[in-house]
Amino acid sequence: MTLRIDIGGLPSERLLFAASPLAELTAMLHVLAEPGHHPQLADWAADVWAALPPELAERLREAEFLWRSSQADFLIPARPRPTLAEELDDVDRIDDERYVTAALVITCGGNRAHLAVPSPLGDAAARGRALDLAQARGPRQEAFAERLLTDPAAVRARVRRTLEQCAEAFFDAAWAGVAVRLATDLRLKNDLLRHQGIAAALASVSGAVTLAPDGDRIVIDKLQDKATSAQGTGVTFVPSVFGRPHLAVVHAPGWQPVVQYPVAEPTPSEPVPLETVTLRLEALAHPVRLRLLRTLARGPHTTGELAHAWELSPPEVSRHLAVLRRAGLLTARRHGRYVRHTLNVPDLTALGTDLLAAVLR
Repeated sequence: MTLRIDIGGLPSERLLFAASPLAELTAMLHVLAEPGHHPQLADWAADVWAALPPELAERLREAEFLWRSSQADFLIPARPRPTLAEELDDVDRIDDERYVTAALVITCGGNRAHLAVPSPLGDAAARGRALDLAQARGPRQEAFAERLLTDPAAVRARVRRTLEQCAEAFFDAAWAGVAVRLATDLRLKNDLLRHQGIAAALASVSGAVTLAPDGDRIVIDKLQDKATSAQGTGVTFVPSVFGRPHLAVVHAPGWQPVVQYPVAEPTPSEPVPLETVTLRLEALAHPVRLRLLRTLARGPHTTGELAHAWELSPPEVSRHLAVLRRAGLLTARRHGRYVRHTLNVPDLTALGTDLLAAVLR
């Protein structure tokens, strides 16, 4: 089953890769609510719970439906801002109908269309259906839904204040630690998007995210079989450290599609032999080979195309490419009569982000 996002005719600049403080806080709250999903963060979660003021701990429990099994749509912004406060201001601008419906879908587990039309804020029968769904899920859900439908402004203010208290209690310190990792990931993603196109950028997000062969749809491997459109809006990709291994997608009608994806976890790898490192450094020491790599960073090329681009003879280009291949920095694949050379980005990245940025720039 897949989730499909229509991007037919959408310019590449409408695909946005950006970090969101609110989305990352939401991921942290999910970890606190479901530490079993994130064993690598169990110690962090235990430390945070131990240090939380009792009042804040109770506030988190009373609203945990907004982020426990999935996240309310308004908690993963389509237009990320530099600060949590700015993103919370944007949430405040959402009208009550959209906010309440999004919250009820997560709290009650009901169908969005059934909860939204007619509105449970003004229709007694719709309100009753929403409360029945909430009651079936437990007394906390029922109490939260009752308060939300009776006085949405008060609940919204209380949720915002809870998130602000989380910032003071643990988020600000955690954000300072993950912001660098998010920035590094975004730099790579935006370079891939700019130089190698949408397909390459999507492939770096997750193996579950691909571009359809016709280039008109983003296909995401999810449990639900649904479709939405990014026409007139765009698609936002938000990296997350605390969200790993989840791939969360905002796809409901009326909301701009947003994909929150996990930043790759640094994993220990086999030490690269000194001989290999030496070969790569020697290969990169020649200015012509650096120029060839910068061209290949924009996509696969044949020897003839590289020779034409840099006004070199094909034999000279072939000699340089052979050096780069021996160093493991290129892959050569035959396509009919032609052999196309592709840059091995992971191996280049291992040599350093400054080098990668220089080549991809």
